[in-house]
Amino acid sequence: MNSKMFAQGAEAKLYRKNNIAIKDRTKKSYRLPEIDKRLRKSRTKKEAKILEKLYKLNFPAPKLIHCSEDKIDMEFLDGPKLRDVLEKSDYQRRSKEIGKKLAFLHNHDIIHQDLTTSNIIQMKELYFIDFGLSFFSQRIEDKAVDIHLFRQALESKHYTIWKECFKTFLEEYKKHANQSKEILERYGKVASRGRNKQAW
Repeated sequence: MNSKMFAQGAEAKLYRKNNIAIKDRTKKSYRLPEIDKRLRKSRTKKEAKILEKLYKLNFPAPKLIHCSEDKIDMEFLDGPKLRDVLEKSDYQRRSKEIGKKLAFLHNHDIIHQDLTTSNIIQMKELYFIDFGLSFFSQRIEDKAVDIHLFRQALESKHYTIWKECFKTFLEEYKKHANQSKEILERYGKVASRGRNKQAW
């Protein structure tokens, strides 16, 4: 069976072959070839390390199958993006689940860096996907920014329910995250940097 492209982002194209998703980091003509190659290689390697760690932690994310210099083969998750079904689902329960799962990632010093409802697949439970920008960090600031980015994604895509969702998400995150007090205090500062923004 030939592979078929099913998604394209700024960094990569995604192809499906049977039950495998192939992430191909495409060459960027605007970068010097040697820099481009080094960037694609390092980002691919970093993403593969994150996926390996998540598998060891039994966290719901695509299982890594194979990694080369600029390609990752991983498990294809056949389910709807939360972006398309959140309003129609029990969004309070989903928000709790996201809060608990992000706290779990942060407790293991994993920063998603692009947590949106487009990067969550709804199956029997919620699976997080697209760890292309993710990294390991113990910094309170990085964890606070992760929360802020999720809030911005909710506000943008789900403006009719985002406040309820975010409040529920924060309550659950606070229950499960180590150093939640410090992280949420820093989140308040991060959110207030935007013009006329309220954190809560």
